Amino acid sequence: QVHLVESGGGLVQAGGSLRLSCAASGSVFGLGAMHWFRQGPENQRELVATATSGGGTKVADGVKGRFTMSRDNAKNTVYLQMNSLKSEDTGSYFCVASASGRYYWGQGIQVTVSS
Repeated sequence: QVHLVESGGGLVQAGGSLRLSCAASGSVFGLGAMHWFRQGPENQRELVATATSGGGTKVADGVKGRFTMSRDNAKNTVYLQMNSLKSEDTGSYFCVASASGRYYWGQGIQVTVSS
């Protein structure tokens, strides 16, 4: 079992920045790729960014140039640096980890961007 805890969300004005963190604990041996998903006000869910166990990262086209994902394997933690935030970035952000053939979800954290 892998337990994920997200932090760093909140309310920010458009153009501002936030940094989300996701710390994994429990059965983290063999932790695979980790992802950030978000769910918007209309409940649409989309993949925002991915970090492989080797440290490679990829972000969705819609946030490219504004969001950066990073990973610290020593701390079993991933980060999502979000800059130049827009109102459409508002939503619940979820950390997801793959381990031993299963996917684990965090409880989610709210990001609200005011225009």
